[in-house]
Amino acid sequence: MFDELKFYTRVLSIVGDILKVRAENAGMGDLAVVENFDGDRSLAQVIEIQGDQVSLQVFTGGKGLSTEARVQFLGHASEVIYSDNILGRVFDGTGTPIDGGPALRSDPRIEVGGPSVNPVMRIVPKRMIETKIPMIDVFNCLVESQKIPIFSVAGEPYNQLLARIGIQADAEIVIFGGMGLVFDDYHFFRTTFEEEGIFPRTVMFVNQASDPIVERMLVPDMALKVAERFAVEKNKRVLVLLTDMTAYADALKEIGISMERVPATRGYLGDLYSQLALRYERACDFRGAGSVTILTVTTMPGDDVTHPVPDNTGYITEGQFYLHDGMIDPFGSLSRLKQQVIGKTTREDHGQLMNTMIRFYSGAKDAEKKQAMAFELSPFDHKLLKFGEKFRNRFMDIHVALPLVDALDLGWRTLAECFRPEELLMKQGLIDTYYPQNGSTDESDAQS
Repeated sequence: MFDELKFYTRVLSIVGDILKVRAENAGMGDLAVVENFDGDRSLAQVIEIQGDQVSLQVFTGGKGLSTEARVQFLGHASEVIYSDNILGRVFDGTGTPIDGGPALRSDPRIEVGGPSVNPVMRIVPKRMIETKIPMIDVFNCLVESQKIPIFSVAGEPYNQLLARIGIQADAEIVIFGGMGLVFDDYHFFRTTFEEEGIFPRTVMFVNQASDPIVERMLVPDMALKVAERFAVEKNKRVLVLLTDMTAYADALKEIGISMERVPATRGYLGDLYSQLALRYERACDFRGAGSVTILTVTTMPGDDVTHPVPDNTGYITEGQFYLHDGMIDPFGSLSRLKQQVIGKTTREDHGQLMNTMIRFYSGAKDAEKKQAMAFELSPFDHKLLKFGEKFRNRFMDIHVALPLVDALDLGWRTLAECFRPEELLMKQGLIDTYYPQNGSTDESDAQS
């Protein structure tokens, strides 16, 4: 196929991984083959066109390339294999299998990218995705077709949390996209999915830290394109897991620097918002078909939520899960779509129970401050302290796994162990129905 295509030999410059050539009939995002003077070939992708000057990002890097290199444009953008055969397989950032399994040469390929879904085909989200993680299911529900990140910092167990959601979530297909992963993290995700039995309905696209940076930019597009096809053509409820979107943004920044583009805030390019939104907006509940839900990791350098990546992400997505100190923070987390399902598709007591527990936990935090400053504590303060400890152990620990109904029952039991019914300030009908019949502890137990 390569021999049928025209060669372009007028290489203008090679800066880092960016090769600039004078050519015609090239399209933005098109793939090309760069053949060096010694016969070595590597893939490249068009990333900028100015008149007849075409800039390409070379997948294997620009080291060793000569100005005598020849370029052949393939006439199409990046493609990814799409069929039922990709389930249970692992691919790299070019869409090539890397799991040692059989080749998929005869399977159909689809072009990556393209416009987002027609808004007319979107329906209002109305179905909860149960994750069996109480801090999500009870307090900030994940809703089908939602786009939401996990905000965290280096060293936190965000990959473990992402894997647990993938394992436990009520989804038919899981698409995983890893960007800039060290081998240990890649191995963790793969072995975890295999050991927990979800690998046969999982597709993995993995760019490791040692892989070409341009492949890092292709991973989310491949993952989301495949997810979209499974949702539309197979009527599947698809959950897309992406880690780490900050690594993706850093790849965009690095390429922008190589091309000498004028940077904006902290060196990131001015189109960072558009680049992130283009990917996140793939989340959709399709009319008459399936859905795509997107859950990502966004690491915050220096735990700075005003950093350009989390800052822009917050404007695009429908909330965030804020993970710090190994726990999901109920105050820093938010799901803007939870009102679509709480009390509507979930149990009638869900909303009031959630609000009451958060109110008491807020009071527990205030009581802890009073205790730390050696102020005198009231009997009710002791009740709040007891509740706060139970709340952290039973709900905030990300290793806790409970179905939603069990988590709601545990919430009532926790309240009953610390407070009398009249102290809850909840609807009497709900208290009569759900408050444990054995009642609360007495005053002396509450202070113990």
